[in-house]
Amino acid sequence: MKIIVIPVTPYEQNCSLIICEATKKAAVVDPGGNIERILAMVKKHDVSVDKVLLTHGHLDHVGGTEAIAKQLDVPIIGPEKEDDFWLSQLEAQSQRFGFPLHTSFSPTTWLKEGEVVEVGNIKLKVLHIPGHTPGHIALLDEQSKQVIVGDILFNGGIGRSDFPRGDQFQLVSGIKNKLLTLDPDTLVYPGHGPTTTIGREKMSNPFLR
Repeated sequence: MKIIVIPVTPYEQNCSLIICEATKKAAVVDPGGNIERILAMVKKHDVSVDKVLLTHGHLDHVGGTEAIAKQLDVPIIGPEKEDDFWLSQLEAQSQRFGFPLHTSFSPTTWLKEGEVVEVGNIKLKVLHIPGHTPGHIALLDEQSKQVIVGDILFNGGIGRSDFPRGDQFQLVSGIKNKLLTLDPDTLVYPGHGPTTTIGREKMSNPFLR
């Protein structure tokens, strides 16, 4: 699995382009904005996007979702259904965070713990890890040892839990039970900031000691 990180929005949110190099199929993960930038990267790598994937419902991760899904004529997959709590409030989120007005939407398909999403030959396992938002998911490719975690885990940090329906105990428990148990060499792609590894965060992340 090849992952191209595309920072978007004033929050420098890491949109990801997942590429199956064997089939040239691809998926866009968390298109928060700057749609032209994302589409230019799709064109540059000459891939066929067949779905948009969402890790959670915060505006900086989903702001461009409807626009890019419509332009590419692809379904919107994820997050877990509890994040309808956030997706149904996109208008209010727009006002709160100073974004252009975005209307609420529902994905084509919600995801559940343990489901598998296919991108070409890639099989992404869904890990439901609430705490930052109630329906937050991570997407794990066990074969290539890579995981896209949105705002669950960062290089040296964890996601905020002070938003409505956030829960720090739930978040830390989910990280320890579902992420830190992965192979230490697993590459971690956070929703903001640089990539890291499970081993590095297990050893040095001050929030997980």
